[in-house]
Order: sequence, then structure tokens, then C-alpha cells
Amino acid sequence: MEKNKKIAVLGGGSWATAIAKILLTNVPSINWYMRRQEQIDDFIKFSKNPSYLTATKFDVTRINFTSDINEVVKNSDILILAIPSPFIKLHLKKLRRKINKKIVVSAIKGMVPDENLVVSEYLHIKYDMPLENIAILSGPCHAEEVAFERLSYLTIGCIDRQKAKELSNYIETSYVKTAISDDIYGLEYSSVLKNIFAIAAGICHGLKYGDNFHAVLIANASQEMAHFCQALSPIHRDINESAYLGDLLVTSYSKFSRNRQFGNMIGKGYSVKTAQLEMEMIAEGYYGTDCIHKLNEKYKVNMPICNAVYNILYQHESPTLEIKKLAEQLA
Repeated sequence: MEKNKKIAVLGGGSWATAIAKILLTNVPSINWYMRRQEQIDDFIKFSKNPSYLTATKFDVTRINFTSDINEVVKNSDILILAIPSPFIKLHLKKLRRKINKKIVVSAIKGMVPDENLVVSEYLHIKYDMPLENIAILSGPCHAEEVAFERLSYLTIGCIDRQKAKELSNYIETSYVKTAISDDIYGLEYSSVLKNIFAIAAGICHGLKYGDNFHAVLIANASQEMAHFCQALSPIHRDINESAYLGDLLVTSYSKFSRNRQFGNMIGKGYSVKTAQLEMEMIAEGYYGTDCIHKLNEKYKVNMPICNAVYNILYQHESPTLEIKKLAEQLA
């Protein structure tokens, strides 16, 4: 893979903005697709994303903005998808150009609603993408800390490890360290699950459970994650690596975690709808909870934490009673 390939970011949120900042450390220019032209206009005017990571300044002369997804696909060799999972189908439906000859990197930590597929599966099935041309960007990395240039770690997953290594050249910076993996499904499913577990952690915090219980919850969550990933993709993986356990920990504990924040509101008595309205960003774990529940009807993995979150969010069970029942099952 040549270093001078044209690279694009698709998405206008905080994670897309953080990825753009990383890329511009390594390449002279990027293409950047955002849905709303007014967001682009304000970005160019103020040299920053008007809605996310607003303290981060950009040299906009190095960015080729467009609100036309087909234009960005036409002019790019590598596409990094950083669109929230609930909206990915909406954006990709606009495509009139084939993407199966491109390198597509999913930075989406969620599943495609209604399809119950992780993004790599969706691209492979719906867009005839060869799996070796699909990569996953994962790991314990909050956009806000990237904006502050705090040391962070990311894993690039691809079944073609050479492609993963070459993609890491675009991502590695003085403040972002990279690792490579060929476990694309494990990386994706663990990314979905850690959001659900972070909602559980937030609910427990809202209910005033303490650090002792929180530690037991996350220890059990890591086992739940390991069992589910192994059922769906039975290969050797070390769930204690940072791409899995590290991502689970940071999402469950960090003040920047929108899924923990969403769960905290539920634990304090907010309805799901009210919590969603008050959130400034999408809590992807809400959608992932339903997808994983439906998927697990086939695999039947024992997942008491995921089941408890599903019962609270979708069956409208009492958070107090559901977490009390969950506590009796944990060890």
C-alpha cells in the first residue's frame, strides 16, 4: 500500500474529528465527508468543527470537504467510516459508486440496526467487499483525549496483516501508539459489548452502587465478552489485551464515556427517551443491546449483564430490581 494514497474520513462527529487530527499529522491532506453543508461552511469559517472538539484547530487548506458521499468515494483510496452505527445504512444508501475496490476502515463501535451485523459483515454481504480490504480501528481511545494529545493506543485489525501494518503508518503519532491484529470479528463484537457493559456500569453508578461492586461487574463483563466472542468467532485471542479489556475499562470508567453517562441517567430514574434527548451524542450501546440480544437468541451464550441491560432498556423493567437480580448472579 503506497503512503501517498488518498485517504478520507466519513462522519462529522467527535471521533471523526479526532481521526482527522491524527491523519493530518501523517499526510499532507485528507478528504472529509460530512452530511450537512452548513457544518462544513462553519468549519471552514472558524477552522474547527463547530459542534465537536471545538478547542481543536485545523488548517482547513489541507482538508477537501464535501457533503457528497459519492464525491469522497470517487476521490479516495482509503475510506475511514466514523459515522454512528444507527445512521450508517442511511449514508451508504446514497452510494452510486462501488467501494469494493477501496480499503474501508471501520472506526464504528456498534452494529448495523435491523441487520444485526457488525460493520465488516455488513460491508462484505451488502457491498461485496473482500474481507481482506476491510479493516477495523479499535481500542481504548476517547476522542477528547486525542484532542488533548494525551497518550492513546489503537489497534488496526485486518485479516491481511500486511495491510493492517501499512494502515498503522497513517495512525501512529507521537501520542497514538498502534498494534495490529487479524481478529476483525473479535475486535468488532468486543467494541459493541463494551458499550453495553458501560451502560450497565452507568446504571449501577446512578443507583449508588460502589466501587467494590463496579469491579466485580467489570470482571464478570470481561468473561461475558470472552464467551460471546468465542461463540461467534472461535479463534485464539487474549481478552486481556488492550483492544478488548482496555476498551472495556475506559468505556466503563471514563467521564468521557457517553454510554456510561446514558446508563447513569437511567439509573437515576430518567426514561430511555428522556436520557436520549438530553444526550448531546449517540450512545451506541443502546442500539447494540437490542442487536446482541437478538443475535444471542441463536448462540445462547450465558450473558446476565447484557440481559439485565436489555430488560431495563427494552422491556422497561425496574433498574433497581434488575440490578439486584443481577448482583445475585455475579461472582
